Amino acid sequence: MTTVHDPARQRALVLRLKRVEGQLRGIQKLIEGNADCEIVAQQMAAARKALDKTFFAMVGCVIAQGDVPPDDVADMLSRFA
Repeated sequence: MTTVHDPARQRALVLRLKRVEGQLRGIQKLIEGNADCEIVAQQMAAARKALDKTFFAMVGCVIAQGDVPPDDVADMLSRFA
């Protein structure tokens, strides 16, 4: 199984996820505050894009480690992307 060995890469991924977590909390506050639906949707799209970027950074980690065959990486992308 592939893990995040590089401490710098691990930290970068965790920081990205913390940012997404903050975005999600902000969206919850918008909803609780009866914000306009379009504003909420815009923020949801931004959070989704940030999470997608984090996912692809993780895929980059898998590729950089080089211990997963390219076909398996492609399979992972088709399953999770």
